Amino acid sequence: MSPASASTGTQSIDRAADLVARVVRSDGPVATPALAESTGLARSTAQRLLGALERAELLARDEAGAWSPGPLFDLYASRRADDEVLVAAAGPAMRTLGEETGETVNLGVPRRGTVVQVAQVDAAYFLGSRDWVGTDVPAHCSALGKVLYAYGALPVPTGALDAPAPASVTSGDRLAEQLPGIRRAGWAATVDELEPGLTGIAAPVRVRGAVVAALGISGPTSRLSDQIPSTGALVATQAAALSARLENHPQEGAA
Repeated sequence: MSPASASTGTQSIDRAADLVARVVRSDGPVATPALAESTGLARSTAQRLLGALERAELLARDEAGAWSPGPLFDLYASRRADDEVLVAAAGPAMRTLGEETGETVNLGVPRRGTVVQVAQVDAAYFLGSRDWVGTDVPAHCSALGKVLYAYGALPVPTGALDAPAPASVTSGDRLAEQLPGIRRAGWAATVDELEPGLTGIAAPVRVRGAVVAALGISGPTSRLSDQIPSTGALVATQAAALSARLENHPQEGAA
C-alpha cells in the first residue's frame, strides 16, 4: 500500500469514527444532511460512510432515514447489564467458596472468543493469587476457559496455541482431548499451565441448561496439588448453587 492510499484509509476511518461519535452523542436520531453539514463532508461521502457503518451494525436508520446507534451498542449494553447482574447473584457462592478454600475466587464469562474475568474474591492467605479482573488470560491455559470450551460456551481453537508456560497446552487437538474428561468430572483444573506454580480449578455455571459462566479458584500449586479432586468437588458444588440461584431468579441470568 502506498503512503497516499494509507493516508486516505486512515482519513476514512477518522471520518467514520466522527460520524459514529456524533450519532451516539446526539439526543435523538440525526438525518444525513445534518451529519454532512456538521462534519463538512460531501453528502455523497457521508452517505457512503453511513452505509458502511450500518452494514457493520454500528449505526441504524429509522423509518424516516435518520441515524441512531446500531444494534451492536444494544448488544454491548445488554451484556454489560448481564455481567453486573451475574456478579451480584454470584456473591454468596463466591464468598462461601473463598471461606471454604481460602483461595482466590474468580468468575469468568465467554466474550469475544475468550474468557473475561468479571469478579474476584481475594485469597485469605498472604501468599495468594493476583487480581485477574480485566486481565487478558489465554483461555486454553485457564481452568475457567477450559470449562467454557468443554461445554460449548467458547469455540475450541484449532492449530498451534500460545504457550506462556512449559506446561501449557500447545495445540487445539490436545485441548480437545481434555474436554470429555472435564465434562465427566464436572470441573476443570490447570496445573502450572498459565504460569509455573499456579493452579486453577473451575466448574460450569448454567442458566436453563446452557453454560453461561465459570466459577473457579486459583492459588499456589504447592498448596493445591494434593487436593485437586476434593477442591474440584467444592467448586462444582458452589457453581451448582449459583446455577440454582439463577434458575430461581431468571432475571439474574445472562442471555
